[in-house]
Amino acid sequence: MRVLVQGAGVAGLTAAFELAARGAAVTVVETRHGLGGNASWFAGGMLAPWCERESAEQPVLDLGRDAADWWDTATPGQVTRAGTLVVAAPRDAGELDRFANRTSGYRPVDENEIAQLEPDLAGRFRRALFFPDEAHLDPRQAMAALHDRLAAMGVEFRFGADARQISGFDRQLDCTGMSAVDARLRGVRGEMLILRTPDVSLSRPVRLLHPRFPLYVVPRTDHRFMVGATMIESQSTGPVTARSMMELVVAAYALHPAFDEAEIVETGVGVRPAFPDNLPRVETSGDTVAINGLYRHGFLLAPAMARQAAELVFNQDRTKELAHETVGQRRSA
Repeated sequence: MRVLVQGAGVAGLTAAFELAARGAAVTVVETRHGLGGNASWFAGGMLAPWCERESAEQPVLDLGRDAADWWDTATPGQVTRAGTLVVAAPRDAGELDRFANRTSGYRPVDENEIAQLEPDLAGRFRRALFFPDEAHLDPRQAMAALHDRLAAMGVEFRFGADARQISGFDRQLDCTGMSAVDARLRGVRGEMLILRTPDVSLSRPVRLLHPRFPLYVVPRTDHRFMVGATMIESQSTGPVTARSMMELVVAAYALHPAFDEAEIVETGVGVRPAFPDNLPRVETSGDTVAINGLYRHGFLLAPAMARQAAELVFNQDRTKELAHETVGQRRSA
């Protein structure tokens, strides 16, 4: 079966893997001239289904529970399994209790264990929640690794191309996110910073709870940290605003004062596609299957949605085969 995948973001790449693994001849078409520049490029890369349950529905936990295993299989060496640490200042202890009441899969830790888990946070927080089964990855490195894996599997990539000008495929898979024509979708703008400082070391994502601007900090290589959390109901792709920049930097400083002198290596904005209920969809229309609405859970939910889409593509094909065989049998009779 020949399948055209539209979009080389996390949804398109994971779907291409699932299709190719099932034996399809896959071509990925992307209007951009290479990987990057989409919402996936500015993601946090946290594979944290238990933490996300704090603000998401149960399907996010159910669908995302196996994401770390999927990424480990598809991109060996890209996943770090160190859990997630959730902290709050003593004055915001109520936020920690609220987070605990809405989640599972954690154990409470005191300041001594906080110091063991993250020595650079010693003495800064009295209580925390530790989610030991969560993981994280660097989205850009993971996407590059998945691209290389797909190329080795025989997947063809056409960058800087328009899918409307390409034909000859049995099925199409639409993974174009906000570019898809779907009136139900809305854009949710997420802003991020990449800071660099040799004065802070973290082994895992740390979430700092705050009533007004909660923050997450995800460690990268070379003393870099991805700092994010903003969720703005907007489809604007303009630069990070001064207000968001200030809030992110102030919150990072609250986590550790050394961030006050950190270099701002990069700022970025990604507009995440979301349906009204903030849950993803895999839907069919004729010979096209669409994955969309990954919202803020791209790397977490894309593997499960890719599996669903691949199964739907192949089941559609088998249904047509059976229908053709039935018609042939009737004509013979």
